[in-house]
Amino acid sequence: YQRRVHGIFDSEMAAALPPTRYAHFDRLAERNGPFTAEGFEPGQTTRAFLQTPILVLGAGGLGCEILKCLALTGFTNIDVIDMDTIDVSNLNRQFLFRQDDVGKPKAEVAARFVMRRCPGVTVTAHYCNMKELPVTFYQGFKVIIAGLDSIDARRWINSTICQFGLDQYMDPIVESIVPMIDGGTEGFKGHCRVIIPGVTPCFECGLDLFPPQTQYPLCTIADKPRLPEHCIEWGNMEFAHHHPGLKMDADEPEHLRWVFEAAKLRAAEFNIAGVTYQLVQGVVKNIIPAIASTNAVVAAACCNEAVKIATNIAGCLNNYMMYNGSTGIYTHTMSYQRKETCIVCGSAPIDDVISSTMTVFEYSIHLTNMPAYHMKSPTIYLGSSVLLGHGAFEETTRENLGKTMCELVPPNTVITVSDPGMPGDRFARFVIKYKD
Repeated sequence: YQRRVHGIFDSEMAAALPPTRYAHFDRLAERNGPFTAEGFEPGQTTRAFLQTPILVLGAGGLGCEILKCLALTGFTNIDVIDMDTIDVSNLNRQFLFRQDDVGKPKAEVAARFVMRRCPGVTVTAHYCNMKELPVTFYQGFKVIIAGLDSIDARRWINSTICQFGLDQYMDPIVESIVPMIDGGTEGFKGHCRVIIPGVTPCFECGLDLFPPQTQYPLCTIADKPRLPEHCIEWGNMEFAHHHPGLKMDADEPEHLRWVFEAAKLRAAEFNIAGVTYQLVQGVVKNIIPAIASTNAVVAAACCNEAVKIATNIAGCLNNYMMYNGSTGIYTHTMSYQRKETCIVCGSAPIDDVISSTMTVFEYSIHLTNMPAYHMKSPTIYLGSSVLLGHGAFEETTRENLGKTMCELVPPNTVITVSDPGMPGDRFARFVIKYKD
């Protein structure tokens, strides 16, 4: 991969860069050191590698810091995607925005600010949902840095880069690999992860690292809501009833606005205060308030990894770094392994040992409780038959709810499970085994 990236530059490109502006970088690029990666060749041409096209996903708290770090480090060809507009609550930590920017697209404002402060840097803004862009768009970058606030969005981009970076046997296609650096923050905690399809674990391999979203009792939501969160969850469920066939997208402002209005009506009906658009975002997208210092630390770590990948100036992270600033400054690096049963970068089915008395309904609950998949409403297939479905299949499969799994699925048989929470058209395969 490094040979492919390095082959696109020449000495003329290096000579076109200002000689002293990035002197701090040249001190590293023009000499060997104890941490330089195998194949690194010191010289002025190394700085030209920072002209490699790089994509930043998200221009919020973490995204603003990432854009700053990239531009000041020397990257000159940056794209940024964000579909949100600036809210007044963003101004305390998203420092590329000002009061007059409220209501404007984050990506566009951030791009203009960076280019104004860092002459010679080109930042191309994309004010849209990243899922609307074709796969070929993402293939045009050498590195992608994700500064996203949504697990679903991370799962989607991870699935996308694996889609064109892996062959049918889940082995890497070297000439098609686009590494992704995933940064995330949660209060005083954060992480930086390097994902190289087919080489390192993908994001889906470590999905069980993220706790499942808080669940509220269905009866409380439906009959006796007491909290604004109950009203928001009710609005979230009502979205599906009023928009049949349309999947709720937590990254789509129009969908969030609909849930917000429905939640306000529900809250007014039960005299519940506190339903705000910001809280709706937090509940639906499971957002935890961000802290500026955590964003800065994690963004710097992400940018360092981008430099390593683009220049080979040092070996990149292998492959996960966690940060905890709640009681001091603590970091720890660990190496996770690929999962052969991963639904994105693996191919092996998962052995699932269950009780022979477990019903189809109980099994669906069992699936939603699996931390490795974050399922919401699974559809279960046996070959071409649907054992449990939703939407068009709900009526025809309802009679299976009370039947035991062993009535319908012979032992050591493979079933297929799909779920709205799974990225793209991915699905999981389970080998059903009975323990009694």
